[in-house]
Amino acid sequence: MEHIRNFCIIAHIDHGKSTLADRLLDATGAVTDREKQDQLLDNMDLERERGITIKSHAIQMEVSLGGEQYVFNLIDTPGHVDFSYEVSRSIAACEGALLIVDAAQSIQAQTISNLYLALENNLEIVPVLNKVDLPSANPDEVTDDIVDLLGCKHDDVIHASAKTGLGIENILEAIVDRIPSPKGDINAPLQALIFDSVYNPFRGVETYFRILNGKINKGEQVQFMATGNTYYADEIGILKLKQVPRKQMLAGDVGYIITGVKEAKEVQVGDTITSVNRPTNVAIEGFEEVKPMVFAGIYPVDTEEYEELRASMEKLQLNDASLVFAPESSAALGFGFRCGFLGMLHLEIIQERLEREFNMTVITTVPNVSYHAYTRKDPNNILVVNNPSDLPDPSVLNHVEEPFIKAIIITKSDFVGNVMSLCIEKRGIITNQTYLTTERVELIFDLPLAEIVFDFYDRLKSVSKGYASFDYSPIGMRTSKLVRVDVLLNGNIVDALSALVHADNAYGLGKKICEKLQKMIPRQQFDVPIQAAIGAKIISRETVKAVRKDVTAKCYGGDITRKRKLLERQKKGKKKMRQIGSVEIPQQAFMAVLRLNE
Repeated sequence: MEHIRNFCIIAHIDHGKSTLADRLLDATGAVTDREKQDQLLDNMDLERERGITIKSHAIQMEVSLGGEQYVFNLIDTPGHVDFSYEVSRSIAACEGALLIVDAAQSIQAQTISNLYLALENNLEIVPVLNKVDLPSANPDEVTDDIVDLLGCKHDDVIHASAKTGLGIENILEAIVDRIPSPKGDINAPLQALIFDSVYNPFRGVETYFRILNGKINKGEQVQFMATGNTYYADEIGILKLKQVPRKQMLAGDVGYIITGVKEAKEVQVGDTITSVNRPTNVAIEGFEEVKPMVFAGIYPVDTEEYEELRASMEKLQLNDASLVFAPESSAALGFGFRCGFLGMLHLEIIQERLEREFNMTVITTVPNVSYHAYTRKDPNNILVVNNPSDLPDPSVLNHVEEPFIKAIIITKSDFVGNVMSLCIEKRGIITNQTYLTTERVELIFDLPLAEIVFDFYDRLKSVSKGYASFDYSPIGMRTSKLVRVDVLLNGNIVDALSALVHADNAYGLGKKICEKLQKMIPRQQFDVPIQAAIGAKIISRETVKAVRKDVTAKCYGGDITRKRKLLERQKKGKKKMRQIGSVEIPQQAFMAVLRLNE
């Protein structure tokens, strides 16, 4: 155990985590020349296309330093705020962290929040200043920022360039010298923490774990403590670029176990694995429960695929523990699931993964957040409203509370005015403004979560020309004046398009939705009215005009009453058709409502 080091890489988006991981793998000879490629650990097509890390990736390296052989267990983590749960789980399996800071962009909001996550878990931090070879880099200035943030010495900050390979040797030495080896007792009963799992269609669930105490042998009978189920360890091993089976694994090791579990529900992230012959009495403290920020309905396009969608979601949840879902039904879309996500990017990635990995074509409803409603009859009873259609009638409603967040925005001083205007437009209240340097400002706002769900991050990037970084944490519920805007199509409410919004924004939103739907819904044989309403009050209306046959074409000359008679008959037919006709809403219409400002 003296020669094992478990560490993860944490940083803001685009600060070079995956590239640094590639260089570490090259330097330690963990990959052959044939296997080399950029973003080596990002094994999803989606990650490569977008250039972002979505999943944490664990890999083992063997290093020879100072005549000693060391084993490094590295976990590369995502940088986007929507995947912070992946980061928190990776941190729980490590003793140290490499904190990467871009020499051109300096410290960003997500750098600070990931750092605090690591410090809460008592991790040893090794600061690395990356991209020092860039022409726009300010190594001295950014080093001062890191020293102020961590309270370390200037010499502790390692200057590196993941692209050219500069400073990689120093990083390897710092990992050995500064990051402590795992502490655990090999002779104690087995205690292993599950920090991730993945579904393999041929072998069942592959569970990734970190052994804190004891040892595990191949073929041994083990128990998952949360469910109480027992299994045989059919295969255990370590995670290199490919899985490498082992006969025995000891305390401090990170690896995988295959037990032949076929049901996704039987494996829980944060659970403890112990031995049946010599069990431990104490379960390891898992991770805190994930708190979804954004809720949206996911429905199969074909209602017969409901069970298939459920199985796909369960397999996806294994691989992404921050996805939460429960069954629900909608009058417009049939049976589906109410899903909780950590943000809009998370929602987008889940939808795309369902389509790519499981061939499921799904419809996503308008995202919203979770509200608390109180009725006049029982003012102390909290009704949790995840779906706008669950909101009680305005006649019995006392008040509604919505979740607020503390938003930390770090930007250049030139863009402070633009960022403030955007946050005030989103009903934000500024609580603090600090100049970190003459160029960089930290702004702290209290913002309603519902306002940042749609397009806040994209607009923040555009008003700051890409120089603002954003991070947030929940600060509780506050009373707000909220109303439900319903969308009526041909007189029928489409519950999948209902939205809870602040009363001041309701008219604008209703008008935008109606205009957008008018463009998206194809013309029918009869006029289709699209209306937005608050309760019984219509606040906006657009009409999709009917496709009309020219019934008077055969009348040439003659009395006008002949034409009128034909038009009246057509009018009656259209009226009857409208009463019995139904309007199909294309999937693009649901997606278009998410992008109202484009």
